[in-house]
Amino acid sequence: MNAHNIELFFQTLKEANPTPTTELAYTSVFELLTAVLLSAQATDVSVNKATRKLFPVANTPAAILALGQERLESYLKTIGLYRNKASNLLKTCQILVEQHGGQVPRSREALEALPGVGRKTANVVLNVAFGEPTMAVDTHIFRLGNRTGLAPGKNPLQVELKLLKRIPAQYLEDAHNWLILHGRYVCQARQPLCAQCSVSAYCSFKQKTT
Repeated sequence: MNAHNIELFFQTLKEANPTPTTELAYTSVFELLTAVLLSAQATDVSVNKATRKLFPVANTPAAILALGQERLESYLKTIGLYRNKASNLLKTCQILVEQHGGQVPRSREALEALPGVGRKTANVVLNVAFGEPTMAVDTHIFRLGNRTGLAPGKNPLQVELKLLKRIPAQYLEDAHNWLILHGRYVCQARQPLCAQCSVSAYCSFKQKTT
């Protein structure tokens, strides 16, 4: 995809959805961190179902710690790998309380030092909570980067770095959410909906569906 088409690609996505947001439900930075940590290999729907019950009871690091492993697990059973995620969340909350005054840190290094928080999760928090121009490459964005020709790469980090380099600066803050939503609902894995795609004219995918 050339620079001219990239500009039109994101201009079109912006016109259709000027203020894209994550589909994870949250009301604070800590709730967002928790939801993203829980969302690995799980759907946003299943995470929201769990946090809808958890957050009214415990939505701070101290309150999560007070629940303990067994009670925390009881809220997370609708999510895949819930036992491991509960353990990581408790360890993360302990670090937040002991090292960060109960607050979510704003640096990548500090975020990635939290159990269960990798580069992708850190990028989501930095972007969605703090407005940083980061790019969290999930399966949707990895597929879309390669399929469209926007940012071909053999692994998520390659795609991430290419996206950050190729996307015009004025679109970077919202690009993560635009691409996730586009990959989830239009440029789907098995059968991309090319006939319904508003940016198909700018895409380099040669086997477009009808």
